[in-house]
Amino acid sequence: MWNAFRNGSTCDLSDPDPLLNDPFSPRPWGPERSVRATIVARLLLSGPEPHPGRVAALKLRGIQITGTLKLAGGSVAPYVELNGCRFDSEVWFPEAHFATVRMVGCAIPRLEAARLRTEGDLHLPRCRVEHGIRLTDAQIGTDLLLNQIHVRPDRRGRAITADGMSVAQDLQAELIETYGEVSLRGAKVGVSLSLRGSRLRAAAERRALNAPQLTVERTLYMTGAWVSEATGDQGATPPLGVSPAALARRGTRLRPFECYGGVRLDDGRFGDAVDLHRARFTLSPREELSLRRIVTPELRFNAERPAEGRVVLNGAKVITLVDLAASWPGPGGLAMGGFVYENLVPYEEFPLSRRLEWVASATPEYSPEPYERLATVLRNSGEDADARQVLLAKQRRRRETLPLAAKAWGYLQDWTVAYGYRPGRAALWMAVVWAAGALAFSRVDPSPIKDDEHPRWNAPLYALDLLLPVINLGQDGYWKLQGHWQWVAAVLILLGWILATTVAAGATRMLSRG
Repeated sequence: MWNAFRNGSTCDLSDPDPLLNDPFSPRPWGPERSVRATIVARLLLSGPEPHPGRVAALKLRGIQITGTLKLAGGSVAPYVELNGCRFDSEVWFPEAHFATVRMVGCAIPRLEAARLRTEGDLHLPRCRVEHGIRLTDAQIGTDLLLNQIHVRPDRRGRAITADGMSVAQDLQAELIETYGEVSLRGAKVGVSLSLRGSRLRAAAERRALNAPQLTVERTLYMTGAWVSEATGDQGATPPLGVSPAALARRGTRLRPFECYGGVRLDDGRFGDAVDLHRARFTLSPREELSLRRIVTPELRFNAERPAEGRVVLNGAKVITLVDLAASWPGPGGLAMGGFVYENLVPYEEFPLSRRLEWVASATPEYSPEPYERLATVLRNSGEDADARQVLLAKQRRRRETLPLAAKAWGYLQDWTVAYGYRPGRAALWMAVVWAAGALAFSRVDPSPIKDDEHPRWNAPLYALDLLLPVINLGQDGYWKLQGHWQWVAAVLILLGWILATTVAAGATRMLSRG
């Protein structure tokens, strides 16, 4: 191992029989394959000079490292790569400084690496960690690769604790299996965070993913990954799933992102998008998929509908919402107070009736804001008729909260003029009222107010003059009505103001749209 370090070559103690090289099997490895952790630490912290023309590097394969590997606070300059190795005790890297570390397919009891710093990558693909990983406040110089890792929880129920961690480029955690909380509170990712095809399972009284104030400069992927027997669970780690050319191969399947427990992404900032395509969230009645106050240009909400729990979007700000009608939970399972979005792009057909059900599901108690937001978005996209339908639905929901008298007046407004959102109905009622008034006044022969100043009596024109406010057709003000005809005239004037105002408002909206 000492000579291999000076040459930058691999020290390989693996067995010729591949069945004896599985670091995760219970079968013990002999002492001929063991190296003390203190020797490895000495080699990394104060190893010999490389041979002339060589670069020193620690490359181990098929080795069992005995004892606790302690590099806390140390500065490790050589490149480190361990393949298929076993550790029989914890690995301690807190406040250590590395160039690049790759541990591939290794069995690790626990990785303690708080405030770790690397100039390059930290790779842990296909490793199995029995008692959790701690990367609190770690600083990764380029990429953090965790693909296909299996992590069980520590004594606090956390599988991966990376609060305050900073990754300069990508954080790839695809096809991973965790059995405790993944905590990324306040973490920062310089490019994208990918959880494609992963399965996150919460421990008792914990969330599956707890990542408030997470910052991702590009996209958060909680989507499926294309896998096969060769590339999914057994072979090499695909950094971005299976290539498109592999999709047509026999045995290739889409493994969805699955989350068994609550998810918290509150106050997150995402530069491009949050993608939940075909994700599965299995929540208890008290758990949430919480997206409170997130900010992102695009939210792709086309996951599978959670059977229980709630989806919370209170205070979120999204420019484009790409969604699927079947993805949203039913009444009581959705909260959207203060949710702001500017564009709606349905992933599949999303009729207005279903969109109104979507708003109603988010407002078990009447709230005007979700209706007004939807109407604004529809109007800005040129769907003025749909926007009026949404505002009409808002008035109908509001009517159910009013006292009996106000509710009766609301029903009257709805039946007659649809709260003013259907001006064509108001124009029709105006024509009916005018015809009725003309028929009624045809039976009257009123006397003029001034004998020498009056036009010829015209019942239809007189009824229209009363019905149309502001406009003077030369009949009103010249005739003296007696008895109940005065009340008929007053009713016509009142109805005229109501109906004409409704028609004028509708015409104004049409002209504004034009």
